[in-house]
Amino acid sequence: MTLTIDDFGRLLAKKRGIRGVRAAALDAGVTPATYSRVENGHMPDLQTFASLCKWLGRDPREFLGMETNEAAKKPRAVVHFKKKKTVQVETAKALGELILAAQRAILAAEDLVGR
Repeated sequence: MTLTIDDFGRLLAKKRGIRGVRAAALDAGVTPATYSRVENGHMPDLQTFASLCKWLGRDPREFLGMETNEAAKKPRAVVHFKKKKTVQVETAKALGELILAAQRAILAAEDLVGR
């Protein structure tokens, strides 16, 4: 289940408890103003998000809609090509498919060995 930015804010408020925003922000390693904004439902920047997730003891993937189970821990190929005029779209797609096919083959071989 993916948690929302509002859920993130509620978790921050719960962890802060009766302490003031300044004390919680100091513990979390962010500014009080930033902490307050995020607790009130505003989207943090990546560095703030990482700091607050660490402070909460929560996996960032919970808020990003990504798997958090053992399958997510397996290495996974990700293909992304920057748009360059020197690489044709068809070539980039073919290379991406080749990389992903190689990954599937490696994972299938690992599964066979692991049985």
